[in-house]
This record gives sequence, C-alpha cells and structure tokens, in this order.
Amino acid sequence: MIMKHKFNRKQIKEVGKIILINLLLLGFFVELGSLGFYLVRHNQLFYTRQRPSSIEEMGLNLEGMRMEISIVERLHPYFGYAPKPGPDFRPGFKYNNYGFISPYNYPFVKTNENQFIVGVFGGSVASNYSIYEIQNGILETKIREVPGLENKELIILSFATGGYKQPQQLLILNYLLSVGQVFDMVINIDGFNELALSSVNNEKKLELTMPSASHIQPLTNLANNSLSTQALESILKIKQAKPRINQVASNLKNCRMASCYTINNLAIQGLIKDYYQEVERFQRYQQIPDHDGGEGSVFLFYTQESVLPEEKALAKITDTWVRTSTVINHILSAKNIPYFHILQPNQYHVTNRVFSSEEKAIAFTDNTPYRQPIVAGYPLLLNRIADLEAAGVTIFNGVNIFDAAPEMMYIDNCCHYTPAGEHILSSYVAESIKNILNQRLNPPNLNLANEPLTD
Repeated sequence: MIMKHKFNRKQIKEVGKIILINLLLLGFFVELGSLGFYLVRHNQLFYTRQRPSSIEEMGLNLEGMRMEISIVERLHPYFGYAPKPGPDFRPGFKYNNYGFISPYNYPFVKTNENQFIVGVFGGSVASNYSIYEIQNGILETKIREVPGLENKELIILSFATGGYKQPQQLLILNYLLSVGQVFDMVINIDGFNELALSSVNNEKKLELTMPSASHIQPLTNLANNSLSTQALESILKIKQAKPRINQVASNLKNCRMASCYTINNLAIQGLIKDYYQEVERFQRYQQIPDHDGGEGSVFLFYTQESVLPEEKALAKITDTWVRTSTVINHILSAKNIPYFHILQPNQYHVTNRVFSSEEKAIAFTDNTPYRQPIVAGYPLLLNRIADLEAAGVTIFNGVNIFDAAPEMMYIDNCCHYTPAGEHILSSYVAESIKNILNQRLNPPNLNLANEPLTD
C-alpha cells in the first residue's frame, strides 16, 4: 500500500509537470499570435508602442457614447435637438454651452486680428472632421500657403452634430449669425444624413425636412411618456452596457502583455457592437403606436399622410439639399464669406474602392435601413452638382477620395471613418480650398479686413 501510494504521488507530479509545460506553451503561442495580431493591425510592436495615457486616446469607436450620462441629447427650440453641455472623452474638447464639441464656447470672439474663423456644419462626419482638424491643423497649413494668409491662426468652430441634416445647417447658420458669430469661411460636409435619415422620416410619415426622427422622437416620446415597453428595456440595457465598456476599456489601457490586449480588444469590440445594436433596437421600438394621431403630444411636427414612394421621396430630399446649400451661399456671399460644400464619401455608394474582407465585415450590414437610400440617392445628388455650381456654390465631390487607399477607411456600418480616412478627407478638403482661394485672391491688393475672399 505504501509503495502504491508513492507511485501515485510520483505519477501525479509527472502529470502536473506535463500540464504546466503545456500551459506555458499555450501561453507562449497565444502571446506570439497576439504580437502578430497587433503588428498587422497597428504596424508596430506591442512592447515598443506608446501606451495611451487615457481611454480617450485608444482609438475606440465611442461616437456619441458619453459614459456618465444616460440621455445625452436635449430638445432645442431652434436646432431640433442638441447634446447636453458637459465633458467629452477627447482631451481638450467639451460639449460647449451650445452643445457642440469644441474647445470654445459660442459665440466665439476673436482675440487678435490674425485669427481666421472657420465654421463647420453638417452631421457626425462634419463634427469628426472639425475635431480632426483642430488636432492636426491640416487646413491651417494649407491656408497659410495662400498669399496673404501666411500668418493666419485658424479657429475651427464646429456647428455639426450627429444626425443633423438639411435644413438644420441653414437654420443653425442663420441663428449663429443673428447672435453675432463672425465667420471668415464656412464648410458644409453632408450628403449621407440627408438621404438616409430623411428616408427614415419618410417611413415614419414625418415630413422629410423635419429633424431626424431617429434622434428627436426618443426625446419627444420621453416627454410625452409614450415609450414602448421594448424601448424602455433597451434604455436599461444601454445604461447597463456603459460601465461594462468602461471597465474593459480600462483593462485594455493597462495591458502589459499582447495577449491581454488581444483578449480585451476583442471583448470591447463585441461590447461596443452590442451597444450600438441596442441603440438601433431602441430606435425601432421607441414609439407606442399612436391612436390619437398625435393629438396628445405637446410637440408639433409636420407629418405626411402616407409613406412616399422611394423615387418621389428621394427627389424631394435632393431638391432640399440643392435649395438649402444655394440659400447658404446667397447669405454668405452677401457678407463676403467664402462657402465650401463637400459631398462626403460613403461605403454604400459604389466606387472603384476595393474593400478587404476585414473592412467589409465592419463597414457593411445587409439589414441596415441606410443602404438603399444611399444606393438610390447618391446618383441623384451627383447629378445635381452641376445645378449647385450654376447657382454659384463651390462644391467638392468627395465620393471617390478613398478609392486608392490601402488602409481601412470605415469604422462602422454607417458612415464614419478611421483616422486614416479622416486624414484623407481633411487633406482633400484643405487642398481643394487652398486651390480655390489661390484662384480668387489677388495678393498685391489683398486687404483681408475690407476685401472679400469671394468673387
């Protein structure tokens, strides 16, 4: 019995060694594979990377996700809706007194004569553009190449918010002008929201020019106490998801091994994907069927008697897009303020771009409500560019700017860009504007205080 007992202990010890060796080998190969994963994804070694000092610097797609607030938007008497003023996850930025992401409060007043104020209007793509510009100064560098503008300090002011679409850009511009905001240049980046979100309005029988139903109806339904049970369940899940995302993001930031990074990176990408899917679910179930025709609501929206056929709806949307940009140009031209309109690129509009399998998995979803309006609507916008130009609008067609880029351009199945995509967009806008200003300006007679930048 004693010999048998000793033999069993020895056997167990040998098995333990084998298990330990296999675990060490498994850990080694997992770490090795994770190093390869990080190298391919970021083009640098994990151990020599510059560690992020905060969650905000990790490059996660946290668009519109404010961890400390359950309801991030508020009804606005002029803009339709606007984010609640407060902190932003990006260092140096905040949701300012008007609810826009900016380092500054509005109206912004120049502190020296060299400051050159650029207003940026549009939706989330325009908002991200303004953030990228403030961080990287691509437009400022190009503007300084224009004779007479060499010493200008660009002040980028964002008046763009996720979901904004025409005529919101026009209305917000007029409001800002009425309260004394000065502009030296205005940029409007749009196209996607006008088609995609106005089409959602159509499906909900909300007039096409009304603010995005996906954004404003949750707020009005909360105020009217008319949220469905499914929507309330989604609100709870969205609220519960935020601390989980925050915790995994913290783990990811503090990882010292590549395997830790890979595991937490996969986990947080899954959590973020689930979060946005729940947001989409909330938008689908946000409203209890209205049995009184909206008579019980304290909010007035212009509605449609029926859902318009796609062809008719897109034609009206396109007309509004042309008309509002033309009016913006008339207003700004009267004040000698140059106006530049950019048609943004989007993955659902087919160009010569070749998508990798990895990017396809991120950028495309078959059941998205956005695909069809873009597929059918972008050709209509492109066909109307000539009308805008004939009306005096300077418009840049940016739909093809990602075609030759080998990197991933899109970070989601909607419309938003990777840092590489943001760089291409900013470079395209800056170079295009510089070329136009070079054509318009007469350097020997330039007097920026009194002379217009436009013809």
